[in-house]
Amino acid sequence: MIRFEHVNFAYGSAPVLRDVNFHVAPGETIVIFGVSGSGKSTILKLVSGLAKPQAGRIWINGDDMTDANESTWSVVRPKIGLVFQGGALFDSMTIGENIGFTLLEHTDKPMAEIEATVRQTLRFLNLSEDLIDELPDSLSGGMQRRVAIGRAVAAVDPLIMLYDEPTTGLDPISTVAIAEMIVKLRDVKKVSSIVVTHQIADAFGLTDHFIVLHDGVIVFDGDGASLLRSGHPHVRAFLAPFVESVRALPAMGI
Repeated sequence: MIRFEHVNFAYGSAPVLRDVNFHVAPGETIVIFGVSGSGKSTILKLVSGLAKPQAGRIWINGDDMTDANESTWSVVRPKIGLVFQGGALFDSMTIGENIGFTLLEHTDKPMAEIEATVRQTLRFLNLSEDLIDELPDSLSGGMQRRVAIGRAVAAVDPLIMLYDEPTTGLDPISTVAIAEMIVKLRDVKKVSSIVVTHQIADAFGLTDHFIVLHDGVIVFDGDGASLLRSGHPHVRAFLAPFVESVRALPAMGI
């Protein structure tokens, strides 16, 4: 579904990604780890066509999109959902208007059909239909993130979902709810996903395919067991706080 082949990207003279190679199979979720500035978010921009590589090739659903023009991307991009860290909901719009935004603005579907889609989406998100007329600031952070996911999937059935730090700042219960939505989209709608996150413990419930970036270079690409055994110094440094917290659990009587 997604393939990067020897991709290089720079902002001006500052290299961000260097010879990046990876692929995401149809219906697969991968998690990308890395410290701030390692190039994680840039990968999401490249997958969604918001940036273009200076070298290498990018394939989306079997098509080489490296040099695709905006007309070509306008056909592909609606099949790619992007969920931002803060949700990025429209504060002045109701939950229903947020979820149905693309349908309201870019289709001529009747209001009754759009409302039916919004209500169906709310049910898929395990949210009450009574929220349809509420404003975003009446919801918890976790519920807002779920609405953001709903907005991404309501207009079309996406082939690809991109998540930029989807659980950062959320309480444990909300974090579990977001993880369940990501897994549900994979299992029910067969969506391919890339999840960018710093939350190591949360990520292990999403997939068994992990990538670690350091200074724009992939220093690990493999499963969870191999990740925890990795001897690469940058991988070990990134995982150290998580490993130490796990080791501390017996001492805490857990």
